[in-house]
Amino acid sequence: MSTPAPEGYDPYAYAPFAVTVDLAVFTVRGARLHVLLVERGQEPFRGRWALPGGFLLPRESAEDAARRELAEETGLGPDAVGGLHLEQLRTYTDPDRDPRMRVVSVAYAALLPDLPEPRGGGDAASARWWDADDAGPLAFDHDRILADARDRIGAKLEYTSLATAFCPAEFTLGELQQVYETVWGVELDRPNFRRKVLNAPGFVEAVEGPPRRTGGRGKPAALHRAGDATALHPPLLRPPRTDPAAPSSGTEGHDR
Repeated sequence: MSTPAPEGYDPYAYAPFAVTVDLAVFTVRGARLHVLLVERGQEPFRGRWALPGGFLLPRESAEDAARRELAEETGLGPDAVGGLHLEQLRTYTDPDRDPRMRVVSVAYAALLPDLPEPRGGGDAASARWWDADDAGPLAFDHDRILADARDRIGAKLEYTSLATAFCPAEFTLGELQQVYETVWGVELDRPNFRRKVLNAPGFVEAVEGPPRRTGGRGKPAALHRAGDATALHPPLLRPPRTDPAAPSSGTEGHDR
């Protein structure tokens, strides 16, 4: 039950505005970082691609709205969406960001293991996964939101266990390394990466049972699951990106 407004308070003395949520939803597919985009089926920007999102309902929190929109656009059930990592990114308040009216947007970043093709929902004509490097130009100010979300995720992989949110419940260290390489856009040295992951208390824990063969001629790899740590001590520092056309000596950077 809502609390009545104080006596003498006039809510109509202030200009009305709307609140929306926008979601930068990332996954790793084919060793590439992908983002979920929807094709707008209505004006403004009809036919343009955008981040999924929508308006808050009258009795809904921003996070509840974000999870509802995520379920609509991915086809996941409420229980599955409720267990996924969803992180508030920032609030976007430029007065002219939406041509319809003053709209304030609370943006979230979501990290998902590989998912099937999404479906359009709400006012979206269609939805699909896009290679994050090829996404854009997008409707509204969504290019800025997407860039901010990529920066945030890349930074948080250094000092948190966030990378495990991209992995299935049980994963190999090679699969975890692929997440880092995909998000950071660098190649990491396998022995050094393995050592740093296993030396970070609570980052991952071994899973009992037979190892998994992941392809190639190497021996099957042991399985791990996410540990109970949220912060990494010591952090996994990101190596500097080098010119991809330049030959690699295999020794530069923090993880070489």
